[in-house]
Amino acid sequence: MNYRHGFHAGNFADVFKHALLARLLVYLRRKEAPFRVIDTHAGEGAYDLFADEAQRTGEWRGGVGRLASLSDASVEVRALLAPYLDCLGPLDSEGRPVHYRGSPAIVQKLMRSQDRAIFCELRPDAFAALRRRFARDPRIRSIHIDGYMGLGAYAPPKERRGLILIDPPFERADEFDAAFAAFARAYAKWSSGIYALWHPSKSDQDVRKFYDRLAASGIRRILRLSLSVGGKEEGLRSCGMVVVNPPFVFEQEAKTLLAFLAERLAQGETAGFQVAWLVGE
Repeated sequence: MNYRHGFHAGNFADVFKHALLARLLVYLRRKEAPFRVIDTHAGEGAYDLFADEAQRTGEWRGGVGRLASLSDASVEVRALLAPYLDCLGPLDSEGRPVHYRGSPAIVQKLMRSQDRAIFCELRPDAFAALRRRFARDPRIRSIHIDGYMGLGAYAPPKERRGLILIDPPFERADEFDAAFAAFARAYAKWSSGIYALWHPSKSDQDVRKFYDRLAASGIRRILRLSLSVGGKEEGLRSCGMVVVNPPFVFEQEAKTLLAFLAERLAQGETAGFQVAWLVGE
């Protein structure tokens, strides 16, 4: 399968992933010292929701399209979502930004002048778009490389502070194994960084095996988060993220955000969320 994120950009999984990513970046900005972000599977960086791919699936309508108005959201929820929504820019009446910013564009928007980022992408056409988008930003390096190899090459960063986002397309049968192995190697070299590992939740068995391996790894401070939109339609209905070394405030922020998103993005009665420690201190 040749995965193309343009069909799925702005869907509920993107909202989940990118709203949480923005909170992690906000935390890193609180200290003056520079930080680095390594995005292992950067994709194209941003996506046109008016393009044929997005129009054909319409998945964005069940994701970012439901955030056109937050008048019924609490002040706290609006404040927590503000960095993510500011990255997207104005939404039209259908909740559609001019371009949906993926994780690289969100990182770029929230970086400061002293911060740096490395964006890895293997697929040639996606990398070409990625390189064009960020070519004029001296803070950013876009590299045509397998993200797992890139993680091994560029961790730890010289800044010693930062975030690694592992967000593969899950087109490989062994993607959970590959993601775990790459993370474990990087953590062995850089145990103080923040790691965010996103995954779809199509197979309960695969997810349980992945979590069992993490729990048995000896690594501490692993927070697991999930969001399900419910419903019985075909396609992805649930996804999750594991955050290693989350900021102190992140657990409560995530609970507040995901409680709102589970209700706002719900497509069936089984919609819900979870925030729980896989491994504590």
